[in-house]
Amino acid sequence: MGSLSFLGFLFGVFIMRSLSSSQAHKFLVGGKDGWESNPSENYNHWAERNRFQVNDTLVFKYKKGSDSVLVVTKDQYNSCNTTSPKQSLTDGESVFKFNRSGPFYFISGTGDNCKKGQKLIIIVLTVRNKTHHAPPPSTAPVPKPPVSPSPTAETPASPPTTQPPVAKSPKGESPQPAGVNPSDLDPPAPAPAPSKSSAPGFTGSVGLALGISIGVSLVLGSFVGMV
Repeated sequence: MGSLSFLGFLFGVFIMRSLSSSQAHKFLVGGKDGWESNPSENYNHWAERNRFQVNDTLVFKYKKGSDSVLVVTKDQYNSCNTTSPKQSLTDGESVFKFNRSGPFYFISGTGDNCKKGQKLIIIVLTVRNKTHHAPPPSTAPVPKPPVSPSPTAETPASPPTTQPPVAKSPKGESPQPAGVNPSDLDPPAPAPAPSKSSAPGFTGSVGLALGISIGVSLVLGSFVGMV
């Protein structure tokens, strides 16, 4: 199982290297003129017509032993200073690979040739992600339909209620509505009978008391006489 994982890793590395090498480009500096002191086209003009990216390579062709290529700093480039270069290429067909983005400065190993224009500046583009994400579609607000005012239904006015006229009754009688037969009305309730006086009961009670008093007096009088 471990050997299969290792083989898969190696295969992935091989694919990545193949893709990177297929995307890299090789540029012959100066075209058919090559790397020389009197080019038909200025080297910087030639560089401006091309686009350079990381992993691209430059090929410098020149006569071995009579010239060379020096990789220098910006200050050394401006002053054509050939002492202490960052890198020196002398094999007659030198290859230089870009390992980063940014500026690179090249001059001829012969001071006089650099002053004649045998110098080159390359600007390597920054690596960018090729995947572009489309912005999300903007959602426009949906307009609401205008609300029309609903017509107000007019409520029909109710007809005025009419009451039957009240006929005037003779003096002392309650008024009766017109059109009503007097015989249909309930007869008036009889007046309550006057309550009887309780005076006779009271009189009988008084007489009974007087009779008892007289009887007692007679009994007492007879008793006293006997004594």
